[in-house]
Amino acid sequence: MRKAIRGLLRQLNKRRKMIALIVLPVVLLAVNVPPAIAFVKEMQHQWLIDSPEYKRQYGRWDVIDLPEDVQVNAIHAALLPTGKLLLIAGSGNEQKQFDAGKFRTLVYDPVTGQTKLVPTPADMFCAGHAFLPDGKLLVAGGTQRFELLPPAVKFAAGAMRVKNESPDKGHDFPKGTEFVSPDGRRYKATNAFSVPPAAKVPVNPRKPNGPVTVQASETKVFVESETEGPAGVTDVPAQYTITGLEGLDVNNLYGLAEKLNLDKQDFQGIADSFEFDPFTEQYVRVGDMKYKRWYPSLLGLPDGQILSVSGLDGVGQILNGDNETYDPVTKVWTERKDLYQYFPTYPALFQTATPDVLFYSGSNAGYGPADKGRDPAFWNLKKNTITTVPGLRDPDLMETSGSAFVGPVQDQKVAVFGGGGVGESPKSTARIDVIDLKAAKPEFKPGPNLPAPTRYPNVVQLPDDSLLISNGSQDYRGKHASWNYLASIYHPDTNTITPAADPTVGRDYHSEGILLPNGQVMTMGGNALFRDPEDLKPATFEKRLEIFTPAYLFKSPQPTIADAPKTVPLGGSMTVSSPDAARITKARLVRPSAATHVTDLEQRTVALDVAKKPDGTLTLGVPKEDTIVPPGFYMLFLVDDQGVPSIAKWVQVTR
Repeated sequence: MRKAIRGLLRQLNKRRKMIALIVLPVVLLAVNVPPAIAFVKEMQHQWLIDSPEYKRQYGRWDVIDLPEDVQVNAIHAALLPTGKLLLIAGSGNEQKQFDAGKFRTLVYDPVTGQTKLVPTPADMFCAGHAFLPDGKLLVAGGTQRFELLPPAVKFAAGAMRVKNESPDKGHDFPKGTEFVSPDGRRYKATNAFSVPPAAKVPVNPRKPNGPVTVQASETKVFVESETEGPAGVTDVPAQYTITGLEGLDVNNLYGLAEKLNLDKQDFQGIADSFEFDPFTEQYVRVGDMKYKRWYPSLLGLPDGQILSVSGLDGVGQILNGDNETYDPVTKVWTERKDLYQYFPTYPALFQTATPDVLFYSGSNAGYGPADKGRDPAFWNLKKNTITTVPGLRDPDLMETSGSAFVGPVQDQKVAVFGGGGVGESPKSTARIDVIDLKAAKPEFKPGPNLPAPTRYPNVVQLPDDSLLISNGSQDYRGKHASWNYLASIYHPDTNTITPAADPTVGRDYHSEGILLPNGQVMTMGGNALFRDPEDLKPATFEKRLEIFTPAYLFKSPQPTIADAPKTVPLGGSMTVSSPDAARITKARLVRPSAATHVTDLEQRTVALDVAKKPDGTLTLGVPKEDTIVPPGFYMLFLVDDQGVPSIAKWVQVTR
């Protein structure tokens, strides 16, 4: 890119020579110290990035500062079918906000600049989310308790398994419920909890009305010692009595614990679920998940249901394969024991063109053992089988990597971008590897490298079929001021990357990139640990937004869509009118993004058949397969012969 920039500078210098001769000596004579030289270089750089030639080749970035009173920590971001952005902070990774019960959500209109803070009923920090066919965003999970690290851990604590041997009734317990060990040590539950009735299981499954056995039910709750320090530490498995019980409950209900210690206490999840209505801009409570989850992935399935996978549970332990599905009609979650499958937190799962088959790229957000569930694989939901795929380079550097379909989803190609080592590893990679899911023997093959090793890349599909890869850092959470002020365009048709204009805001953990209906890209967030190379000064959350205008928007005027239907059925066609119909070469449906933690399982680009009519209209054909076009809202873009996209119209794909 430096050679290209030098070439542009030479071209621009011919026009600016007179200005430079007049302005630069004045500046230098007036100051004549090193800062003046830096000032001149900055002026030269600004001239360059403002030039039409530069913008036509590389695009442009612009920073947006929202008013301080509406700024939020953008942990999650989604584009609503109204064209507005939903920025969810919850507690925003701030313990003080969590303790105060102050949770925030912002609706931001990038066209008008209008903002609206929305009442947020639970701490959705590190929840999962997925769009429903009606355009609502399902948000499930979040934070029950913040992590606690030694030496701040003062009270021994851990998981208590609460058993109920009575098949006749369950039991609700309040926060603070006391458990007493055989040697008299006392522990209190940090949250309210419920234990369902025990199950009656037929001795002979073929005779459901015959003799039964009783299987005790179980719920896990986090408990803390009532005594500070090591006095509460134990690694002896024991049965604990529950204070305050009477009658038969004394024997039917009890606790079991194995280890209660002063070790690190991880974040804990919640089971709360909400649908965010984009039209009323309100959260609506729906049924709770069967499992509490923090860092889960939610994936929309072709039939409209939502699959919830992985996460840390209510005691801070990673769920070991307990997955569930949400029915948007009944608003109820169902445990799916037939889909028992382990993944690390925030696994990148994609619906393939084959019904009941998902693809796991290996990208994840990190919690879980380093040697379990890390390999890319196909997941056959009907058989509940995992088939791993080979070829991935740097397979131990998949945490905080980005993954996305590349090109129209019909091509069935997925790429992995960057990534880092497990946990707080300083290692990262510049790798781009691509897999063709339709190949007879799918395997990852090398693509081009990113310009620098990158954790937390923002990967955004563009309406011309290219992808923007921007930001990120080389070290864990931007340590040592390792932000990448870089952006590239990946071209799936040639498997190459070209440079884009450099962003000016550093972003890393808790950042997102979202395609807007006008073809621009909004980036937001960033949660570095430190703000200096020596890692001595704590960083604050990055609240500035930055908008990228791709080079295609500087080439020529955007084609326009004069009229388009608001709905179209799967396998149907729609008539679209445009005064620029003659120069339209392709049409795309682009699903709006819902991103968090380098994970965006929503975005996909769908190629439409294009037929030009004598009357100047276009007939666009929509694929019939719901695995290719899951019903829901999409942005319809027309792209002209110069690769310039229109401003999108919203279209809802129905059954």
